[in-house]
Amino acid sequence: MPALFDSYRLKDVTLKNRIAVSPMCQYSAEDGFINDWHLVHLGSHAIGGAGLIIGEATAVSPEGRISPGDSGIWSDAQAERWRPVIAFLKKHGAVPGLQIAHAGRKASSNRPWEGDNHLPPDDPRAWEPIGPSANAFGGHLTRVPHAMTRDEIARVRGDFVAAARRALAAGFEWLELHFAHGYLAQSFFSPIANRRTDEYGGSFENRARFLLETFAAVRAVWPERLPLTVRLGISDFVEGSHTVEESIELIRRFKALGLDMIDVSLGFNTPDMSGIPWGPAFMAPYAERIRREAAIPTAAGWFIREPAQADQIVREGKADIIMLAHAMLDDPNWPFHAARALLGLEAAKKVLAVQYGHWVRN
Repeated sequence: MPALFDSYRLKDVTLKNRIAVSPMCQYSAEDGFINDWHLVHLGSHAIGGAGLIIGEATAVSPEGRISPGDSGIWSDAQAERWRPVIAFLKKHGAVPGLQIAHAGRKASSNRPWEGDNHLPPDDPRAWEPIGPSANAFGGHLTRVPHAMTRDEIARVRGDFVAAARRALAAGFEWLELHFAHGYLAQSFFSPIANRRTDEYGGSFENRARFLLETFAAVRAVWPERLPLTVRLGISDFVEGSHTVEESIELIRRFKALGLDMIDVSLGFNTPDMSGIPWGPAFMAPYAERIRREAAIPTAAGWFIREPAQADQIVREGKADIIMLAHAMLDDPNWPFHAARALLGLEAAKKVLAVQYGHWVRN
């Protein structure tokens, strides 16, 4: 079986190892434009030896931002700002990826360190959130979104397509659609969030429609030679949520439309997280099940920190790549330290950028 530091090929893209940096929102952009913070944040992980680095959830429209500090790709000028970041990642051996997203009813919120709640409607930075239905998320997010019309659904689908085109033109080699965490696409699939009675709500077929139509539209413009992936929240693990079985069926349909990999995650369509089976690598068994039943490559994350733990997940065929977030923030050189633990010092030195690796003595 492959191991954590074996290469991985998907379409025409080869990762030097199975370690991926998960998209992590930094809430540090200005009017959707990234800056030096993003270069340093993402670049540090390339120096540290990650094989794949996926840029944070990047809004396909101004209304699609979680907060005023989100990165965006609704203009060519915003896409251009990514070019130096992409060049740096590639120079140091990492494949550059981007996650594109629409926050839906969770949009127009404060940055997490400023409250993480909805901005008051009269705040000059605020805008009207949209969603499948006019019902609020709840908890700290109390603003009722505007229920989207069919024309608005078509417009947002077009925004995803335009964002994918810009990501390609900027030089990204891996694209992920953010269909998780209670954001717009996920909320269409969730019975908790979606109360529609038209062709976009109610039955599994209808709740899946927006996701499948959006994926198909992006697939039509994203090159077949490059990976197109989806992060999907497979359930909220509470009563009334969509089930893991429904998610597996949805993934099979994505695969029929050209999905290359599924990034297995959580729903987060409700503030009630009581049913989530928290624990070390708790999503890995679900990634394994999906990999087997949908016959598709998977990415696994969530509470994976130890090198032996990550290596075991790959060796046991539970996932093809490991998505790391908190572990990489704790230690941007996590791949080096993992290689040292699993392969020894000399092999580990080759994982780091040469400017760092040559300093390592013991």
